[in-house]
Amino acid sequence: MFDKKYKLTHIITVFALCVLSSCSTDFIDLENPNAVSNASYYQSPGEVEAAVNGIYQSLRNGNGIGETSALYSEERSDNTGRNDNQSNAGEPFQFNDFSLLPSNTYLKSHWLALYQTITRSNQVLEGIEKVTFTDNDLKERYKAEAKFMRALIYFHLVRRWGDVPLITRPLTFAEVQESTFREKQDVVYQQIVTDLTEAVSSPLPDVQTSATKGKVTKAAANALLGQVYLTMATTLDQANRTANLNQAKNYLTACYNLRTFGMLKEIPYADVFDVAKKSTVPEIIFQVVNKQGDINFSSAIARNNQAKGETINSLVTSTGAGGNVTPDLVLDYEEADVRKDFNIKFANDPIVRDYFITKFRDASPAATNQGFGGNDWILIRYADVILMLAEVNMYLGNEAAAIGFLDQVRERAGLPLYAASIRNTTYRAKYPTLKLAILHERRSELAFENHRWFDLLRFLTTDELVTYFKAKSQDNFGLAKLSNFGPKDRYYPIPFDEYKLNPTKMYQNPGY
Repeated sequence: MFDKKYKLTHIITVFALCVLSSCSTDFIDLENPNAVSNASYYQSPGEVEAAVNGIYQSLRNGNGIGETSALYSEERSDNTGRNDNQSNAGEPFQFNDFSLLPSNTYLKSHWLALYQTITRSNQVLEGIEKVTFTDNDLKERYKAEAKFMRALIYFHLVRRWGDVPLITRPLTFAEVQESTFREKQDVVYQQIVTDLTEAVSSPLPDVQTSATKGKVTKAAANALLGQVYLTMATTLDQANRTANLNQAKNYLTACYNLRTFGMLKEIPYADVFDVAKKSTVPEIIFQVVNKQGDINFSSAIARNNQAKGETINSLVTSTGAGGNVTPDLVLDYEEADVRKDFNIKFANDPIVRDYFITKFRDASPAATNQGFGGNDWILIRYADVILMLAEVNMYLGNEAAAIGFLDQVRERAGLPLYAASIRNTTYRAKYPTLKLAILHERRSELAFENHRWFDLLRFLTTDELVTYFKAKSQDNFGLAKLSNFGPKDRYYPIPFDEYKLNPTKMYQNPGY
């Protein structure tokens, strides 16, 4: 049994974790010399830069939002999951089976990893004010980067848990107990909006260059702020719905206008994920950078998704089934959609005989037969922004504009435009409204990029979400039981250790 003092540190264990390490002054080099230990020790702009790079470094964590974080989002959706209910005490299976327990250790690891990034951001934002900068724009850029990443993580937290502790400065242990309580969603969202609004108006560069891949830009800040307003409009108090939709449209349009290409069809779909083109493809807005061939900072996503008997993803010889794809998703792809053949493939090995994920590939010799891939983990790209513009225009009643954005994505995918598609009996039966057509397009375009669960939460009310899952065929979903899905699954449970600290201030979500 742990004593009370130890338990009290759980909720912000991450606030202590972050002071132990940081990254080098060159994020692209992906080094980690543990150069800076605490915000109070920042002596120079170079040490602040190292600490900012420490925030970027934390985004790599698979327990947070890194490339191996699908358990906490994509596997919660109808795109993928796992058919193994035994491994690791069956805890990973709970996410897709909608049988998640507050005591789940993966859930707690996710919570802690997310707060680690917030902690590092708070350390930077406090420590930077103690350092003298001869270039004030540089100081403001560092602050904007830290605020963007803090907002990004709080956006993940509030969508997963609802009310969450809102910490915007480093805490001493003496402050932990009184400061760790669940803040209401709308307050958390206002902090997210504040951080991103300040990032948008900062001296951040408009877009990435080949030399600054992985860095926050105004395009990224506008895109994320637009998505935040869109989510607020569709999930919070509807009194502010129209105002939030207009704000979403403004910021998403600002991001769209910063693009360095014309129409989406100018960028082949496969190019977006081509390791050889990742430094030049203009669709990517914000990503976690990986180094091909590097044992510590390479990508594992290609080898992890590889199925036995296949070589399309990686030079690694797989012995398993690879990245799971639900029959529900396979059946949702339209015929002639180029994304289907790129994203998924049927493995005919006797122990597999199923579809697996092929969206992330690096079978080049430079990745070696150990599968040290160069795939960057894309967090924001223009197809996502374009489809959000379709969504927000649809909500605002401008269907012509909405269809125009939707058609950009469909045209690149080699599909008929919406006007022709909606006349097709099969398409119209499956997607009878423009709203459902946009939701379908987001699924086909962004599969396995960890957007699907959040799209479902944004497009559907809790009651609609329950109806949506209950209407699906169990045969197309795998071992996970659709019958388990209910209103409680709109949010995750608060991890048990955090709830137990103070059942009043850290109250549990309904149904758990």
